Amino acid sequence: MPRRAYSVHVAVAPTKNLDRMEWLVEKATEVGLDRLTFLRCARSERRELKLDRLEKIAISALKQSGQTWLPQLDELTDYAAFIPTLEPATSFIAHLAEGERTALSQVAARGANCCVLIGPEGDFTPAEINLALERGIRPVTLGESRLRTETAALAAAHTVHIAHEFYAAANVSQTNKR
Repeated sequence: MPRRAYSVHVAVAPTKNLDRMEWLVEKATEVGLDRLTFLRCARSERRELKLDRLEKIAISALKQSGQTWLPQLDELTDYAAFIPTLEPATSFIAHLAEGERTALSQVAARGANCCVLIGPEGDFTPAEINLALERGIRPVTLGESRLRTETAALAAAHTVHIAHEFYAAANVSQTNKR
């Protein structure tokens, strides 16, 4: 099966409970995540992470789900060092702080690549949000519900897929009308 025309990258602060991160890796692999970066944020509860077990879980989920591509799993990375590596036009920060945010579903299909930042339990700090915004990374919401970290990361990945499918279907519909 050919690779999709777009890629889905989620950067998430790992939870204290490793079982929840294992669940995320399994489910994100099943829905078709291309890359998962683990972020060390100010409010992160986990300061180290071993990828060996997570990679085995991803391989198992890949085989079970029939996906073709194994997601890239990145080592735990400092948030401040990670932000400058992002392309602002296709990167988004999902946070709970006050302020204007656009629904991820409305902006996720605008580019070929998409990276969504998901904070730790307790959210990103105001300084972390400002760092992203100053870099041009756009604030988004995943909906009305307050989600746990691993649920938000999975919801973000799936939302990007749905947005691309909707966008592709709308373009086909517009082409057929011409």
